[in-house]
Amino acid sequence: MQAKKGDAVKVHYTGRLEDGSVFDSSESREPLGFTLGDGNMIKGFDAAVYEMVIGDKKTVTIPAVEAYGERRDDMIIEVPLSQVPPNIQPEIGLQLVLQGGGGQPMPVTVVDLTDEKIILDANHDLAGKDLIFDIELVEIS
Repeated sequence: MQAKKGDAVKVHYTGRLEDGSVFDSSESREPLGFTLGDGNMIKGFDAAVYEMVIGDKKTVTIPAVEAYGERRDDMIIEVPLSQVPPNIQPEIGLQLVLQGGGGQPMPVTVVDLTDEKIILDANHDLAGKDLIFDIELVEIS
């Protein structure tokens, strides 16, 4: 039976960058479960699982545009230090969560700091990067 839209599937996967560094893997955990075509997975990963059968293994390269998108300059936010809550000690690399439009949480990383402002990057850590996944389909239900 081939995996198709609407199927609940479980996969084991290892995700790596073009330099070979691994950014995530399910190998030491339970397989990842999701429903094909429901929009909860990055587009390229979801598409790679279509038509696989249980036991199939494949390696796919997902271009940035089908993964977390390209890096966007409009996702760089400058905030005056006077607007930073006093309980936050900003430093480069600090990860924070802002409230985005519609009240959604928006994770950001401090990427620069001056005497007057902090610079935050709201791009996903993997934005702008092509991703390579080794995928094994282990269950269809």
